[in-house]
Amino acid sequence: MSPELALTELRGGLVAVLWIAGPLLLVVLVVGVLVGIIQAATQLNEPTIAFIAKAAALTVALFALGNLLLGHIVEFTILLYQRIPHLIG
Repeated sequence: MSPELALTELRGGLVAVLWIAGPLLLVVLVVGVLVGIIQAATQLNEPTIAFIAKAAALTVALFALGNLLLGHIVEFTILLYQRIPHLIG
């Protein structure tokens, strides 16, 4: 395997990780900022509130986007297995 081919496969893996983890991280980021603003406005600085809100939002996002994300993982894995002969020889 040439270095260029290895870097291409590594890039494909990183792009797949961004497509899978990106929406979930974005949801947690938005909820964290909103909870932070509310806590700053009400002066209620309890870290448990932020954790519970982020965990609940992540669970809802996984239920909403789980099928799409799993489809992306399966598609990437199938394409990777189909490229094995090209990677070896």
